Amino acid sequence: MARDRAGVAVCPGSYDPVTFGHLDIIARTAALYERVIVAVVNLPTRKQQTLFSAEERCEMIGAEVEKLGNVQVKSFDRLIVDFAREHGANAIVKGLRAISDFEYEFEMNQLNRKMAPDVESIYMMSSPQYSFLSSSGVKEVATFGGDLTDLVPRAVATRLEDQLKR
Repeated sequence: MARDRAGVAVCPGSYDPVTFGHLDIIARTAALYERVIVAVVNLPTRKQQTLFSAEERCEMIGAEVEKLGNVQVKSFDRLIVDFAREHGANAIVKGLRAISDFEYEFEMNQLNRKMAPDVESIYMMSSPQYSFLSSSGVKEVATFGGDLTDLVPRAVATRLEDQLKR
């Protein structure tokens, strides 16, 4: 049975670097929405410094989501609700891995809802095989020469390894 897809969703994050967990949430969102915009935060407030520039992160994600057809990748540097409205999105979709994610996202949801009650926050539970996966964990594994095969796409692993050699 075919189902109609909802309007436009935004999947925000730092994606430094993009992981298979991120890509899973993006693909699942793309199956539910007509159009998905992966919103790459230019300068995240929760993280001191990014390893990759916003442009590099957009490029890596773009190469991985190209096959989905209804996903765009854009950087942003303002409130996510303003970005969502500017692009006609009625939903912000984020993945949740653990209770710690929930606590932070609950607080952000309350702020976003106050500023933009017309933009709904939707949370997807991570797939079990990605429930432990984070960009910071990937960077740590890469720093010590660990195997990235099941964590990030090969092209991302190569760029990560090259970046860490500098």
